[in-house]
Amino acid sequence: MTMQEEALDGTLVAPSPVTRERKPLSRGALVRARLRKMPRFWVGASILVFIVLWAFIGPLLYPYDASQRDFLNVGLGPTQLHWFGTNGIGQDIYAQTLVGLQKSLIIGALAGIGATLIAAAVGSVAGYLGGKIDAVIGWLIHLLLVIPSFFILVLLSPLTRGLSWLALTFFLAAFSWMILAQVVRNQTRSLRNRDFVRAARYMGMPTRQILGRHIIPNIASLLIIDATLGIVAAIMAETSLSYFGFGVQPPDVSLGTLLAAGTSAAVTRPWLFVYPAGVLIVLLLAISLIGDALRDAIDPTSGANRD
Repeated sequence: MTMQEEALDGTLVAPSPVTRERKPLSRGALVRARLRKMPRFWVGASILVFIVLWAFIGPLLYPYDASQRDFLNVGLGPTQLHWFGTNGIGQDIYAQTLVGLQKSLIIGALAGIGATLIAAAVGSVAGYLGGKIDAVIGWLIHLLLVIPSFFILVLLSPLTRGLSWLALTFFLAAFSWMILAQVVRNQTRSLRNRDFVRAARYMGMPTRQILGRHIIPNIASLLIIDATLGIVAAIMAETSLSYFGFGVQPPDVSLGTLLAAGTSAAVTRPWLFVYPAGVLIVLLLAISLIGDALRDAIDPTSGANRD
């Protein structure tokens, strides 16, 4: 039988798709594939999605708002009418918890992502340019790290009083970027002498484009992890400051102000403290699970065989 006859007979077939050379997966595809196999990522993501939807949709489905007072049910525990009970002036704790959760989520997201952007900009510029600019920025970073950011924010708290919570968000971002900036600075130093960066520099590409196209994309995984964990740190910082009276100020509500208001009655009227505290713990746990999973997906050597 000739070759033509074998081909017509079907005995010669095209190579199986399995035997063809497969294109290697991109880094993003590898990370997504690893995340799909991590139960803690799905647990954290599911809880976080539920909390966000609950915080922003829940108030629309509830008959009371955070400032409304029920003078016939003052200081009562959880009931069918007031799911989380009421405080000493008749305000609904469930409604206040949702409003406080909204505020803490917004402040945490804006401050955490803002701090990451500042760190990326400052650290990459210092590490790439080097010289006097790197020395000055490095000195500034070490100076700011000497004084704990919490104390700086406490000292600056009089400036935020009378202003909106956006002022607190700005200060949280402005004093939370130093450690990551130091890491980005060191990473950029190792990247600036790579062949692809040298080639871009020899071709006359401006510094801004080199940073945007070659430096930042190569440290993007580090920035994503830090932005996620930075949200946790920002929420904790806002809660702590508000708890001690240096953050969100009444009549504004956040989880920190609710915890502060419920601490004195934690034994006699525990619902004033337990529900906001429980929501805060679950929120931080969910975001931490996501950040932990992202870290292990991007760097598999950081936590082998956890799932």
